[in-house]
Amino acid sequence: MTPTATALFTAYFQVGISSFGGANAWARRMLVEKRGWLTDREFAERLGLGQVLPGPNAMNTAIIVGHGFCGVRGALAAVGGLFAGPLLILSALCLLYDRFGHLGVVRGALAGVASAAAGMMLGTAFKMIRGARPSAAMVVVGLAALGLALWRVPLPWIILALAPLGILAAWREAK
Repeated sequence: MTPTATALFTAYFQVGISSFGGANAWARRMLVEKRGWLTDREFAERLGLGQVLPGPNAMNTAIIVGHGFCGVRGALAAVGGLFAGPLLILSALCLLYDRFGHLGVVRGALAGVASAAAGMMLGTAFKMIRGARPSAAMVVVGLAALGLALWRVPLPWIILALAPLGILAAWREAK
């Protein structure tokens, strides 16, 4: 079933309000597991493209997914849904933080949220590769993540080194 622009807005609104710090994990769950609009592989391909484009990767991926289903209307609906809820929530949290941010319990809660978001990202990565033979392009994306996270290689060097390999892998896979 091809989703409508309204369905895209609704799905991405749910992603947005559920995903403080981990939108891609929730987007995968919503689009692949709950709605069945994409396969794991299709989501991974769109996410990979969204990550190499400039700008926030969750927004880029929402644009790619929305446009793929409903053109410009779908892209606008997906991005609008993704940001509408968090904008309201963040505005309220900013007001609360301005008033209570000096308290240790507030700082501790924010550290806990950051840890949970990191765990969600790792969990999503494992779900995406579990039971599937990763493509060569996905291996290149994995190398890029390792380079950034473990070896602290600057992003421009990773892009210069791995972009040609990723393009070659995708080209060979398409043949």
